[in-house]
Amino acid sequence: MSEADEVDRIVGAWNTQRPDLDFSPLEVLSRMDRLSRHLDRARREVFHRSDLESWEWDVLSALRRAGSPFQLSPKQLLQQTLVSSGTMTNRIDRLVERGLVVREADPDDGRSVLVTLTDDGRLRVDAAITRLVDAEADLLRALPRGDRDRLAALLRKLSLSFDA
Repeated sequence: MSEADEVDRIVGAWNTQRPDLDFSPLEVLSRMDRLSRHLDRARREVFHRSDLESWEWDVLSALRRAGSPFQLSPKQLLQQTLVSSGTMTNRIDRLVERGLVVREADPDDGRSVLVTLTDDGRLRVDAAITRLVDAEADLLRALPRGDRDRLAALLRKLSLSFDA
């Protein structure tokens, strides 16, 4: 083994205390947890620099990824952000107040509305994604491209097992 990290030390201590258990899941998931904290910190900083909260990013980035005219129904936003209907209504209200989105009548269904990204919302989300890609690339700088690709494939496989 090359350098030892904190997870190695924790697992080693547990192996000494409880040699009857298989601690290999901790070797993976404890590292994922620790890396997640670094990622959360980096993302909060990126979003702060773009004057966004992480929940605002979730909604605005879903609208931006939808492509021109950058609009989705509240139901589509729910599906992409995995929050409750009441939470989404509150989030849309707050984004409207900030001038980052507008509600518009759905031309195909007069009873429904569409949420549309404003120019200011688009500028903020574009600035944030540029900063985010740079920050996340910096977090991965220790891994050559081939290792990053292999890691992405393994994480995709694990992620899909939860969606099955």
